[in-house]
Amino acid sequence: MESTATMFDEDPVLLCLVIALLLAALLAKTYSSRSDTKSDAPSAHSPDTRQLSAGKRNLGQWTPIDFKAPDPPPYPDWDVKTTKPLPYRPFKYGPTYFVTMGLRKGNLDDWIELDNEYLKFHTIKKERIASRGDRLCKTAPEALDAAIELLEMLCDYLPKRYPSMFQKTSVGISNIFTNEEFNIVQRPLAEEPMITIGRLIQDDIAIMVEGSDGQSYLKSGSIILPGFWKLEDKFNMSLSEIHTSGDVPQFREKLEKGMVNFFKRVMPDDMVIRHNVDDGLAWSHSIGPEDSPHVGWFTAQKDKVIENHWFRSERQTLRRLPRSGGVAFTIRTYFHPVTEVAKEPYVPGRLASAIRSWGDDVARYKGSEKYKSILLEFLDQENQKQVDSGLITEGGDGHLKYPY
Repeated sequence: MESTATMFDEDPVLLCLVIALLLAALLAKTYSSRSDTKSDAPSAHSPDTRQLSAGKRNLGQWTPIDFKAPDPPPYPDWDVKTTKPLPYRPFKYGPTYFVTMGLRKGNLDDWIELDNEYLKFHTIKKERIASRGDRLCKTAPEALDAAIELLEMLCDYLPKRYPSMFQKTSVGISNIFTNEEFNIVQRPLAEEPMITIGRLIQDDIAIMVEGSDGQSYLKSGSIILPGFWKLEDKFNMSLSEIHTSGDVPQFREKLEKGMVNFFKRVMPDDMVIRHNVDDGLAWSHSIGPEDSPHVGWFTAQKDKVIENHWFRSERQTLRRLPRSGGVAFTIRTYFHPVTEVAKEPYVPGRLASAIRSWGDDVARYKGSEKYKSILLEFLDQENQKQVDSGLITEGGDGHLKYPY
């Protein structure tokens, strides 16, 4: 029998083939070893997401994760007097209106948006906290750790994102413009943590906590500027019950399954954003007194003059709290007179088209019968003015990126 060396001497192609096979085996072993090491030791900014999947953990249980988002850069050129609210106009041309969750991936750097309406919001919130704070801000005992975690995250984030407004202190945070200081390490805390959170930011905010049935429940909130709903009415409700009690159109058919599953899956290193359109800052008195037991669009006055119509939109974010596992849900309200919004290029035509695209169920939910005729007449006139002046061309806003 020929020796192995003789075989390779006589057939160099065979030698190359054997060497290639040995190298492939070595690389596969090395890659497998590295992959195993990586999965066992997640990086500081990439949480081990295996236990987050609803299929790989017991529902209603959470193992704290050692995750901290990278420090956000300071908001470019931010100034409490000059930085205007971002002009979100979250509506699209018809003829079809689709009922969807409308989620978009967000950047953790952009978690909280502040602008030159901060002091107005702060004043309104301060007054409402003083008059009815325990009805606007509350936390269930099982969500207290989540509320404190959220407060700690904001006290870390805000001085880095808005250094001209906030300063980090040895015990918490101070607001340079309002001369407020907050101690978040003393126990007990000086006030309900969600009240402190309400004083710090323009957003309302809620915390959903997963139960053993896999549903997320509203267990903590700072809902000071709700418009149409009250925290005390929805507290302890499941995500599904919150929406069905509010008669959200097509929730059961198109939204419920995806929404419930999303709340199970959302990760600490992810953030999603959604926008919607509504009406009224603080409490919307267009539908009646805040303490009335029976209010809704059915109690609103019909066909008010256009100067009494206001455009309210919301920017909402969702992110998982890594220590407690709660899901923080921010609600930032933008509120402008319709007469001002309609001066923006393409907006009156697009808004009118969006309103006309609503199905009967969506139109009822949004109370359109109370304002549709007056509002559409005004928007059509303003759109025609923009066309006649050459400010816009019909269907010419394709260069704009949603939510505009």
